[in-house]
Amino acid sequence: MSKVPRRESPWGMPEGDNREPKAHRCNDRVEDVIQACFEGNPFKTVPGPFKLFWQCMRSKPGEEPTEPYTYLQIDPPRREVQLE
Repeated sequence: MSKVPRRESPWGMPEGDNREPKAHRCNDRVEDVIQACFEGNPFKTVPGPFKLFWQCMRSKPGEEPTEPYTYLQIDPPRREVQLE
């Protein structure tokens, strides 16, 4: 997961709070849906990426869809195969 920069609030940082915010595991799927909104007719471009986003949101961590992104030029998530 990618790190999200921590910003200091007007009240400062709580003492002992060393947690770092993390990007949600489906953020890239959301970005793919948003990009689809600007690629031609949204009624034709959005359903595919939205379906994969919805599958991602309903999946358990580690079980996200591995289909390639429609508009983003990044590699899709991979599942780690554990051999026994």
